[in-house]
Order: sequence, then C-alpha cells, then structure tokens
Amino acid sequence: MFAVTPKNSFKGFKFLMIKITKPLLQKAIIAGFFSTLTIGVLTLLTYKSTLGYFLAGSFGSSMVLLFGFPESPFAQPKNVFFGHLLTAAVGVFFVNFISLPIYINISLAVGFGVFLMILLNVVHPPAGGNPIMVIIGSASYEYLINPIILGCIIILLLAIIINKFILKKNYPLK
Repeated sequence: MFAVTPKNSFKGFKFLMIKITKPLLQKAIIAGFFSTLTIGVLTLLTYKSTLGYFLAGSFGSSMVLLFGFPESPFAQPKNVFFGHLLTAAVGVFFVNFISLPIYINISLAVGFGVFLMILLNVVHPPAGGNPIMVIIGSASYEYLINPIILGCIIILLLAIIINKFILKKNYPLK
C-alpha cells in the first residue's frame, strides 16, 4: 500500500523547486521594473502621440535580454538593432514578393530570418518572431521605420542609459 505523505508527495517534483536568493530576487525586480519602464515609454508614444507605432510584440522578449541578461552577446546593440531590422525586412519581403500560402510563407520567412541572423552575426532570439507578426499583419515597408527602427533606437538608448549609467553594468560590451 502506498501512503502519500508531505515528505514523499513532492519527491518527483524537485525540478520545480526554485531557490530564490536575494541576488536573484533583486535581479528579477530590476529587470521587471526597467522592462516596464521601457515598454511604457513605447506604449505612451504609440497611444498618446500621433507619431505612429513604436511597439512590436518581439520587443517584450527583448526586455528579458536587455535588462535580465545584458552581458549576453544576444543583448548587444548591434544584435538587437540589426536582428530586429533584418527579420522584419525578411517578413516584409515575403509579404510583398512571395506568393505562397501563409503557413508556408511564415515558416520560410522565419527560417530565412534565422539563417541571415546567424550568417551575419547579428543573432537576437526575440527577433525570430518578427516575420510571423509582419506576415500575419501584412505589414508594409513603413513597419521597418516605425516600430522597428525607431522602437529599437529608443529601446537601445534606454538600455544603455539604464545599464551603463544607472546600474553601472558593463553595457554594451566592448
């Protein structure tokens, strides 16, 4: 007979146990706060000005790297800017020049975007989602300027100011 006790009921779920240390909690709070601030700036510009759109869904996942792991090569300005621009441009190219069913266009565009990011050494994993958004939304070339280029510039300016000058981190890496 098998008896469930508090001691053995969680035995198989040890992988779910997370040790929350003070440095981990502090890192999470800082990353969450500055992600909120950065996306808040983009949201205000988008919804409270007539300047256009500054938000792309992939920018949310960029926050994880920029404020949670700024030391990562994937979080460096070159990778963030050109990764987003390149993959969004691939999506726009597929919208305008490739006449295949959407489920084929999306998969080909994502694969081609990943291929180009790796080939050109500008890998930024969140940017891999850009072709999906671009193709589903049938975005035009204007999407490359707003939100991609202008949004990335704002994100990177804030990431540099926050990481380098406020948090005193070595960002961007040399």
